This record gives sequence, C-alpha cells and structure tokens, in this order.
Amino acid sequence: MKPMQLSRRLLLAAGGAALSFPALSWAQAGGAKKLVLVVLRGGLDGLAALAPIGDPDYTRVRGRLAQADALALNGMFALHPRLPKFNALYQAGELLPVHACATPYRERSHFDAQNVLESGAAQPFGRDSGWLNAALGTLSTSAGRERGLALSAQAPLVLRGPNAVATWSPSALPAPASDTIARVMDLYERSDPALATALHGAIAANSLVDGADGAGARGPRAVSALARVAATFLRQTDGPTAAVVEMSGWDTHANQGLEQGPLARNLGALDDGLDTLKTELGPAWRDTLVVIITEFGRTAAPNGAGGTDHGTAAAAFLAGGVVAGGRVLSDWPGLSAGALLERRDLRPTTDLRAVLKGALADHLRVSSAALGRDVFPDSAALAPIQGLLRA
Repeated sequence: MKPMQLSRRLLLAAGGAALSFPALSWAQAGGAKKLVLVVLRGGLDGLAALAPIGDPDYTRVRGRLAQADALALNGMFALHPRLPKFNALYQAGELLPVHACATPYRERSHFDAQNVLESGAAQPFGRDSGWLNAALGTLSTSAGRERGLALSAQAPLVLRGPNAVATWSPSALPAPASDTIARVMDLYERSDPALATALHGAIAANSLVDGADGAGARGPRAVSALARVAATFLRQTDGPTAAVVEMSGWDTHANQGLEQGPLARNLGALDDGLDTLKTELGPAWRDTLVVIITEFGRTAAPNGAGGTDHGTAAAAFLAGGVVAGGRVLSDWPGLSAGALLERRDLRPTTDLRAVLKGALADHLRVSSAALGRDVFPDSAALAPIQGLLRA
C-alpha cells in the first residue's frame, strides 16, 4: 500500500508543510516504545566516525586521514571530534556503536546497496518493499491507522509495503490565510466527507509541528529540524511507533578532511540532530531506540584526491534510553593488508541484519519467525544478536 496522499490543493490549504495522513489519531504500538531510523545515504566512512585507534595498522593505513584528536571510548575505538554528544551518550550508557558490519551486499553501487539496506533482502531488488514496513506490520493495529512516519515527501523503500504509513516534509510555500482554509474545509465537508476528514487531520498535524518544521533549513542543518519534528509526533501518547529520517552527503570521494571539511560538517550535524531528538523527546527518550545505518563503508586508505572510495564494512550506531550502551560491539578484523577485503576495504564480520533483528525483537517484540520470513526474507538461519538493549 502506498502512503495516503492529499491533493495539492488540500496540502496548500493545510499550511506550509506537506502532509499525508488521513487523521492525527495514530495506533498505539506495544506500549510507549518508539523507533527512529536514520539512513545515511552515500556511504559513511566508519573508520573516520569510529576510528580504530588501537589497531597497530591504523595510522599507516589511514595516512592523512588518521585522527589525532579523536574522542577515545576505550583503548581500541574513538569517536570523531565532531561527535561530542555521541560521546556523552556513550559515557551515559545510551550509545552502542557497532563496527565492521554490513549487509550481505558485496559490490559497491549506491543504488543497489541502498536497495539491499532498505528492502532487507539478501540481494538487490529481492523485493519491492521494506523491512521496517514489514516489521510494523507484525504489530496489532486498528484498520486505517499508520504506525510509520517518513520525514520526507515520499516514503523511502524501507517504509514502503502493504502496511499504511504517513509522510511529512517541510515546504517553502507560504501558509494560506485562515479564511481560505475555512472555505476549503466547508467545501469538502459538504461534497466529500472523506477528504474533509483527511484535511482535518492534516491541519491538526500541521498545528502540532507549528514552529518546529524548520522549512528554511537546508543541507546538513535540516537534520536537527527534522529530528525536532519527529520528536513532536513521537512523543504524543497516540503518536506513531517509528519514524525515518534520511541524510545525504556521505559520499566523500574528494577533500574529505579531518576536523574540517564535508565529512566533519555532516558528522557535526548528525551529532546535533541526535541531541535535538533526545532533548525534544523529553521523558519519551527513555523508551526510544535510534538506529543509524548506511549502505556501505569507505576504503581503508585515502585516495589521491584526499577522500575515500566506496567500500564494504561500515559502522552503525544504536542510541536511546533503551540501549545497553557504553561499549563497542565489534569482532574487529584488523587493518593489515591480509585482513582487508580485496586488500582495500574493512572486512565485514557482523551481519547488519543480525543487529537489526536483535533490536526489533527486543524493542518491538517482533517474533523470530516473522524476522526470518517477513522482515528479512530467507534469513531464518541468521540469529538475532542478543543483549543490545537493557533488560
């Protein structure tokens, strides 16, 4: 089922944000548990975000991209200097980094890698729906209610599927006059009750995020604005179960930089976005799980342009009040020439699907059968990783 869409006229009448949910009443989902999925598009350099400073080959392999001022988590791993709020969460036991993880995909196409990341299938275009949509579909709900919310104009693949979801995105269009809204409402109440109900929901939702939509935010700064909107919806007692936020710009082929440059700017924006989400969620943070993933990592060594090329294994992050954090989860493969995949990439040692399975099982109580059959097809033999969340 595609996300329900309102007509352009209704969207304009609803105000400055594009909304597509038929009403503001969401189905409650397994208590107050909330999930925020952050998809980093382009391929995060996990060796920069979570530097293996204790690896004897780290400085040699990374060369000009080796971090000297990283935020040490332990003797082996350190966060990028532009991730101080990640570090604070780690020290509070609310951040669990996962290193050397990957989907089953072993090529280096963004298009195919993102398809595998979001569909949950073992190969590109294994299906045309997403694993999060499938996971939400295992939860009991009332007819016509949506558990998932995409903070984008269209639902990303991970949220597409047979289960209804909603979308929200900021708009630069000016808000209409109140009498225009009233006239449109009167028109549809008399001619089309279903559209009138949808418009009521859109107006109510727009009112809910009024002052928080960040319509003027562009580039990396948009992440905090979207995090604020996501929190606004999620903290409602009848809010959605899951929200998806996307962030592009991680394809750092040239002039990647260390504490300055495009990667540092993106990491700083991600750091601020996660902090904004925690602040805006308030007490709801205690029951929230944030999952940050990317389609693949980058090459271990820098290229001639001062950047990194498409790689394989990457880093992922789990955050939130439910996380059993303050540690790094990694079966570290090493950075020696013989340890690297094809002598160029960090070798994957953890299947990202096993991480996601463990998170979904413990947080949303998705059954093992559903995880191996519906959420991640044909993966029954892949066991969920245990102990990711607090008991």
